[in-house]
Amino acid sequence: MNTQVNIGLLLFRVMLGLTFSVHGYQKFAGGIDNVSGWFQTLQLPGFTAYLVAVIELVGGVAVILGLGTRLISVLFVIIMAVALFKVKLSAGFTGSAQAAGYELELILLVLSAGLAFTGSPLLAVERLFLDGTANEDLSSKAA
Repeated sequence: MNTQVNIGLLLFRVMLGLTFSVHGYQKFAGGIDNVSGWFQTLQLPGFTAYLVAVIELVGGVAVILGLGTRLISVLFVIIMAVALFKVKLSAGFTGSAQAAGYELELILLVLSAGLAFTGSPLLAVERLFLDGTANEDLSSKAA
């Protein structure tokens, strides 16, 4: 990948990780038991609130650092797909005065999917653990 693409992917990676880590932190700071209770009203098991909060907080930090970006991005896609279809879809794209729309969830889902496919090698900690051949762009190996 060229330098401009890598810089763009780095910006996406950092903002995606920051957004998820802040949301994960908020779940703990606001009372994870409250979030667990809310999840149960959505017919989701209460423990999934803890799972989602940990994935968002720890996964967000890992993505910022460039550690497991592709795998964690897949987990983010799953979280956003559930949020979109289980909670936000009925509010519409932009929402209403009563409820926020699903535009944020959709953007986060698409950014996560993009990083799951491409990764983001620039300034990624995981590059320290990979040898030169494992660090090549996957698309060049497929060719």
